[in-house]
Amino acid sequence: MAFILNIETSTTVCSVSLSNNGKLLSFKEINNGYTHAENLHVFIKDILEEASVSLNQLNAIAISKGPGSYTGLRIGVSAAKGLAFSLNIPLIALNTLEIMANSAISQEYGKVAYCPMIDARRMEVYTAIYDENLVQLKNTEALIVDENSITQFANYEKIYFFGDGMEKCKSLLKSLNNPAFISDIMPTAKAMSNLSYKKYAEKTFEDVAYFEPFYLKDFFFATKK
Repeated sequence: MAFILNIETSTTVCSVSLSNNGKLLSFKEINNGYTHAENLHVFIKDILEEASVSLNQLNAIAISKGPGSYTGLRIGVSAAKGLAFSLNIPLIALNTLEIMANSAISQEYGKVAYCPMIDARRMEVYTAIYDENLVQLKNTEALIVDENSITQFANYEKIYFFGDGMEKCKSLLKSLNNPAFISDIMPTAKAMSNLSYKKYAEKTFEDVAYFEPFYLKDFFFATKK
């Protein structure tokens, strides 16, 4: 058996799940702003108790590495690294956009392109494109959405958009001749189970000491003049 604790804190969603050999055992999440610091460790304790699994029985920790919120990613990655180090078990990292695409693909829309979008403020989104087999067709990028940049999406016969980034630029995306929209898809630890187990089976692990979140963009602190 391979018990993996999956942690997702890259957006306003604080989400934790426990899986065994890729199958979901227990799960808890809340989407109530950035309450990760208050809820994350409580959720971990709750789902382990629900499944009657102890920390010492865990075989790996999986973390959603980003892109996403700087604060959320720091909290999640710090917790994941701390647990992996103290328990002396592997750390697994998953791209947040891939997790979202995995959620959309599970709804079985067929042979189409899947485009997750995470709000990166203003008219910018973190995005990538995947096919129905979760093969990445376009690399992760921070995209400023305007009339020119969205023309790249016209290259696909049918493309599904989803995520909180999609919501703010939906009117622009509707000008394409091939768009479809999926509502209510956010990063969630529920969609990490099969992905983290695949990496566990392949022994694709991170260096706990040096692993950092995938911020994608530099962080700039606002200063008063």
